[in-house]
Amino acid sequence: MSVIYKTSMGVIGKFVPEKLQPLWKHPAGPQTIFFWAPVFKWGLVIAGLSDLKRPASELSISQSTALGMTGLVWSRYSLVIIPKNYSLFSVNVFVACTALYQVSRAIKYRRDLAAQEALESKQQ
Repeated sequence: MSVIYKTSMGVIGKFVPEKLQPLWKHPAGPQTIFFWAPVFKWGLVIAGLSDLKRPASELSISQSTALGMTGLVWSRYSLVIIPKNYSLFSVNVFVACTALYQVSRAIKYRRDLAAQEALESKQQ
């Protein structure tokens, strides 16, 4: 790590209350990438939740499936690495859930559209 980063963490650590020192010094705590990567990954969850407003006709099944599968794989990985990273686990569960929900919306839309087209073709 850079000298600047280590120095700044040392200074900040002096202001962390005694009760929070175990979290601060944890191998997956705020002084490591194991903490900050999941924090920033919550942006994917927020983007997925904002896509709930998007019409199902505009959703990409392949993109949402890839994002959902990635969330599932990383959820598993976060529980087998040492130290276990429950923050990474929780964010990836939410990424997977939001993405797979979008997949279900898109598939339902396409099935309903196909059924409607079949009904219209029978009526003609």
